[in-house]
Amino acid sequence: MAKTVWAVDASHSVVEFSVRHMMIAKVRGLFHAFEASIEADVDDLTTADITFKIDLSSVDTRNGDRDAHLKSGDFFDVEKNPTLDFKATSITKSGKGEYEVTGDVTLHGVTRSETFEVSFEGSGKDPWGNTKAGFSAKGSINRSDYGLTYNAALETGGVLIGDEVKISIEIEALQQA
Repeated sequence: MAKTVWAVDASHSVVEFSVRHMMIAKVRGLFHAFEASIEADVDDLTTADITFKIDLSSVDTRNGDRDAHLKSGDFFDVEKNPTLDFKATSITKSGKGEYEVTGDVTLHGVTRSETFEVSFEGSGKDPWGNTKAGFSAKGSINRSDYGLTYNAALETGGVLIGDEVKISIEIEALQQA
C-alpha cells in the first residue's frame, strides 16, 4: 500500500494516562481533545510522518478540583503552554505490526526525545465503505524532565505524586481520499 493521509476518528480514539498517588495507588485520567496528522503506509510505518497534539485544558481525572490544579501553574500552566506536542523523528520496526516510534515531545515549554511502542492493529472497511485503521501506543515520560515538579512529602515517607507518567493511546483513523 502507498503512503496515504489518515484522519483521527476522535469518537473511536482515546488518550489516557496514569501516575502513582501516595506511593500506594494510581490516578488515571484522559484528554478529551487531541488531533494528529498521519501520513503512512499502514503496511510499513517506518516511513510515516506523524504529529500529535493534545489540548491540555481537556484533562479529565473525574475530579474537578484536581483537573483545575493540573491546568494551573503548578502543573501544565495551560495559559502559557496549552498543548503537548509530538513529532516523530525515527520509526523502527520491532516485530510484526510492532514499532518503536521516537519523537520530540514538547510539554511545559521543554522539548525532549521520547520513544513509544506502537502497534498497527489492522485495517478494513466500515459499513459505509470507508477504510479505517487502528493503532495503539504506549510509553511513559518523567514529568520532572519537563519542569513539572510540584509535589508534597508524605509523613510515611515518599511523595504524593510519582514522577513517571504512563501514557496509553488508542487511535482509529479514517483514510482520506
